[in-house]
Amino acid sequence: MNVKDMLLCTAFSLTIPAGQIMFKMAAINHERLAGPIWLRLITNLPLLGAFTWYGLTALFWLYILTRAPLSAAYSFSIIGTGLVPLVAWLIFKEPLGWRFIVGYGLMLLGLLVIVQGQAAAR
Repeated sequence: MNVKDMLLCTAFSLTIPAGQIMFKMAAINHERLAGPIWLRLITNLPLLGAFTWYGLTALFWLYILTRAPLSAAYSFSIIGTGLVPLVAWLIFKEPLGWRFIVGYGLMLLGLLVIVQGQAAAR
């Protein structure tokens, strides 16, 4: 995997927390809306934005997979997956403890092991 592909995969991994924040905002907005469920769903702008975001990021992911092996590219999702709780803590004031920091550090260390292993295999 070359540097450009690693940067693309890293960029994609950052779309994960952005999408999850949009879905959380949609959930908060959903509670404020009135009417039948179908009306609340089609008038929930953060939800529509989240769906649009995920549609666009799916196209980005498709582009990445034309350049990089799935096994290598998907490993980078660890970055975004671990950032979701951090962003939730920052924006929504959700609780976050020291175990998250340790766990996320271990996840990033795992990513480093995977990337180094792939480099050695070439």
